[in-house]
Amino acid sequence: MRKIIEGLAIWIIAIVLIAGAYSQFNDKIINGNTIKLPFSEFLNKVEHDEVKSVNINEHNISGTLKDESKFQTTGVVYDSLIKILHNKQVTFSFLPQDTLLGILGSILISWFPMLLLVVIWFIFLKRMQIGGNRTINFSKSRAKLMTENRNKVTFNDVAGIDEAKEELVEIVEFLKHRQKFQKLGGKIPKGCLLIGSPGTGKTLLARAIAGEANVPFFSISGSDFVEMFVGVGASRVRDMFEQGKKNAPCIIFIDEIDAVGRHRGIGLGGGNDEREQTLNQLLVEMDGFESNEGVIIIAATNRPDVLDSALLRPGRFDRQVTIGIPDINGREKIINVHIKKVPTAPDVNIRTIARGTPGFSGADLANLVNEAALIAARLNKKIVTMNDFEYARDKVMMGAERKSLMMTEEEKKLTAYHEAGHAIIAFYTPASDPIHKATIIPRGRSLGLVMRLPESDRVSHTREKMVADLTVSMGGRAAEELIFGYNKVTSGASSDIKQATDLAKAMVMKWGMSDKVGPLYHSDEKNEAISTNLANLIDEEVKSIVTSALDRAKSLLNEHLESLHIVAKNLLEFETLTGENIKDIINGKELTKDGIDDEQPIRRSFTSKVQ
Repeated sequence: MRKIIEGLAIWIIAIVLIAGAYSQFNDKIINGNTIKLPFSEFLNKVEHDEVKSVNINEHNISGTLKDESKFQTTGVVYDSLIKILHNKQVTFSFLPQDTLLGILGSILISWFPMLLLVVIWFIFLKRMQIGGNRTINFSKSRAKLMTENRNKVTFNDVAGIDEAKEELVEIVEFLKHRQKFQKLGGKIPKGCLLIGSPGTGKTLLARAIAGEANVPFFSISGSDFVEMFVGVGASRVRDMFEQGKKNAPCIIFIDEIDAVGRHRGIGLGGGNDEREQTLNQLLVEMDGFESNEGVIIIAATNRPDVLDSALLRPGRFDRQVTIGIPDINGREKIINVHIKKVPTAPDVNIRTIARGTPGFSGADLANLVNEAALIAARLNKKIVTMNDFEYARDKVMMGAERKSLMMTEEEKKLTAYHEAGHAIIAFYTPASDPIHKATIIPRGRSLGLVMRLPESDRVSHTREKMVADLTVSMGGRAAEELIFGYNKVTSGASSDIKQATDLAKAMVMKWGMSDKVGPLYHSDEKNEAISTNLANLIDEEVKSIVTSALDRAKSLLNEHLESLHIVAKNLLEFETLTGENIKDIINGKELTKDGIDDEQPIRRSFTSKVQ
């Protein structure tokens, strides 16, 4: 209340001073050419016929002389004065008396421009107060103190990244039981850097620390430090650490630290660049002459390669925790966390979902569960079934179905044989991953696709697996050429050819899998110096590997031509086949519409809704 009263008093004083100055200035402008005459001199000028016109308002008399100059005087208006003015043929008039309303109106009219400027100035200052801070606090830290009960997250809500969680649990233990570690001469780490791809759970881990540590937890984004005004960022860093010292022991979390922690010397302003000044201040505060014991910095980034080396050294960030993409067991744990809030059917197999989502991050899996729940809600279901998860996964991995895309019968046939070619090669190549699904329904940017899923996660790949992947990639082009002829091949194999070329390049240039080039490493950077002969040899080896894969695919399809026709025919009829369907077809089993419909009830329901 006191601050509000003080603020109002300051504004009132400012308005009065400005209005007074304006009034004085305005009077000088208005009355600058008006002559103030004594009453006696006025009478004298009337007697000598020097007055042209007069305006009378009680005791105030104003008018114009015959030389067109204006005058003003004060005196008593008596009857004989009126007669004199009449005899001298002076034009005179009586002005009405000023009322309170009239006085206020004239004041408002004269002061309106200044009041308007004051209002505009006030609005402008309010706009400048970003995030609720007053202008005088512009250089203050924007770190937010997280409360205990607002969206509280604990380590129980974090799954699938056990190693990273263990590292951070230890930091929480440091804060809770400092004496246990200090007895043995141990020191609390000054900082911990969380490194990982987007969506892997860096911010979630930080929120879990806030929920577990029971110490003040400040959070701020790296972009909050850098402003257009020089020195503001460094001032905010100092203020942030001052807050930390007052609340020690505490944790300060800086999200996306690469916004402020990039390599120095690359800014447009050189050493005077605002971002570099902010980084220098951050380095000093983290490990300078002054001690910040009890203040632990936790930062997150997905670009550790751009961070300044001084920021990464021990003493500033003592620990660097890498958070990778979860494996199949991690994905299963993450799905279990997110699926608790969703009513699921008994047929939902979390292990199968985890196996079918290789490469998914924690955020991707959360999105998958949410998509499945939305699909079930659109179909007015009360529980989420396995089919909902299957459809959601296909939508996330392959894109939404392009129902509006109209394909001719010839294009459908070409697409069916193209995808059947991939499927046959994958089925008859032991080193290939098993087929999960084949479809000729356009999704995303593709007209169809064959999805293969590994039995388990792989840490590394063998030459045999790479050769199998190359052969499967070229299976679509081989089928087109084999069935429709050399001149009828389509552009549909462009992504397959790119994938095969990239894999062949990596085999030759990075993994030493070319006998002619040998076990050498060559990067893709243009400034790498290699001889012309070696560059030509690399190109020849890449071409040889891809061409050999195409030849193997043609040979394998020729050998199993009947299976190719059967799979393509069923794709044209049913549009989508599972790996089990393809296995049954090749083994001579005939599929029925009823059996296929059970595999895609979601699509059938959506189609009926559209119709």
